[in-house]
Parts: sequence; structure tokens; C-alpha cells
Amino acid sequence: MSWSNRFDEPIELPDGRKLRTLKEAIAFLAKEIPKSEHTMPKVQAAARMVTEAAENNGPMIFARLGVLQAIYRHEVKQFGTSSKPHHWGKRKLKRDE
Repeated sequence: MSWSNRFDEPIELPDGRKLRTLKEAIAFLAKEIPKSEHTMPKVQAAARMVTEAAENNGPMIFARLGVLQAIYRHEVKQFGTSSKPHHWGKRKLKRDE
């Protein structure tokens, strides 16, 4: 494998640009992420996964997921609270209907 390998699906950045190759992904990590954040675990893991995919035939999906996590490293995971109410509770018997 090489740095020119393409992701199966390009990674879309928040500003609308797209990362299509491993070379573009590692350049983004090096240039766009502030140097003070290069030691963050998500950024380190992303760089490691991209390098593994390029140099040691590592899985491309791991490289993609690592870059996505590095891009959205400050986003807080939010789960929908507007789900349907649970039906748990006291069960009604046939005679009580």
C-alpha cells in the first residue's frame, strides 16, 4: 500500500473540503490541528492508524474512523432524548381491563 491509497468514501470536513487519500489525511492532521493538540489521544490514534494503513497495509476503515474522531475531537456525543416512552410499569391483567 502507499500514501496515495483512497478511502472508500471521502471524509467530508466541516468546512466542506474532502479528504480522499491517506496523504491528504495525514497532511490535514499535521497542518490543520493545532500543535498543542497533537498529543491528544484521538489525534495520536488517528495518525497511527493512517500511517499503519499507508506503510504496513493496515485496515483503511480504521484510518478513516481515526481521522473522523480527530476531526470531531471536541464534539460531545449526544443521544436523542425524544424517544418513545417506555411501556415498563405495572402490567395490567385481563380481569382488570
